[in-house]
Amino acid sequence: MFLIDIHTNRPGFSAYDPIVNQSLDNYLMNDLALEGRGFILYINAPSVIIGRNQNAYDEVDLNYLQDNEITLVRRSSGGGAVYHDYGNLIFENIHVGDPSHATDFAYYAEPIITALRAMGLENVEMQGRNDITVNGLKCSGMATARIGNNVISGGTLMFDLDTSQAGKVLTPNKAKLATKGVQSVAKRVTNLKPLLPEPFNQMTSEEFRQELLKRIFKVDDIKDIETYVLTDEDWAIIKERVDNFYGTDEWNFGKNPGFDHYQRDYFVGVGTVAFNFSVSDGKISAFKTYGDMSFGNPSVIDEAMLGQSFDQAGIQAGFEKGNYKANIGNLEVEQLVDLVLREKA
Repeated sequence: MFLIDIHTNRPGFSAYDPIVNQSLDNYLMNDLALEGRGFILYINAPSVIIGRNQNAYDEVDLNYLQDNEITLVRRSSGGGAVYHDYGNLIFENIHVGDPSHATDFAYYAEPIITALRAMGLENVEMQGRNDITVNGLKCSGMATARIGNNVISGGTLMFDLDTSQAGKVLTPNKAKLATKGVQSVAKRVTNLKPLLPEPFNQMTSEEFRQELLKRIFKVDDIKDIETYVLTDEDWAIIKERVDNFYGTDEWNFGKNPGFDHYQRDYFVGVGTVAFNFSVSDGKISAFKTYGDMSFGNPSVIDEAMLGQSFDQAGIQAGFEKGNYKANIGNLEVEQLVDLVLREKA
């Protein structure tokens, strides 16, 4: 594993710019594509990061976001919506040429867990599919994406996050929280800073980032870490893509279709799934699939549903035609049909 330095030579924008930072993984994986397992660790200014397949208009209180100057950013991988600020660290593994651990969250979390234990933090472990927890409380959520033989896998690490702000700007699925047996997001997460011993619990987030890197790479000085420093040429390409794609409202907010019906639910082991659709003359005339799935292509489902009769047989045929298990998740087709038809009951 080697470090990719995304702070040196950085031209014209802050090291905490969430749109720039979130765009890096695509360039590092698909263009620069350094063979092996690269690693980046950074901090964002206040922002909400949503998954590739999520509906911003459903996941986020957009009025609160705009009133409080919080930036909305869409990641290129799947997963759910998360709040970032200066008290939050983001780690990403850019693994080129080896897809064998594409869905193995524990593999990519292991250096983080080992480093936190080396800092004196006990009871750190993987829990569920993609969470790192301390004393059973979540301090990190992870997401992954694979393109060909390349994988990007990473997540957040709450050090001193403003959890009250997160609770105001995010609109979590109540069904998901109920399934997990909790009443609010704030009650099931924890910051690391108050749990760490001295001197780590006296550090700023940036100081903690430096110390964490030393322990991840098992060195006494960051200068001893094998490192690739992004060049002026790298940054020129990154800036062009931010200006023309990743920084645009079309990418980050997307278009809210505003179809007539919206159904949303949480399924254990899969995550949140939502459908926005319209029906005309007994047939599905518009359909859009959302969710925190990190694989497949939900738009295949959307195309397959068009023209299907709006009844159990037609909806089931659409999901089967759209290869729902590959593009939504390992559910029974009846569960998805029931979700679409739920408001008819």
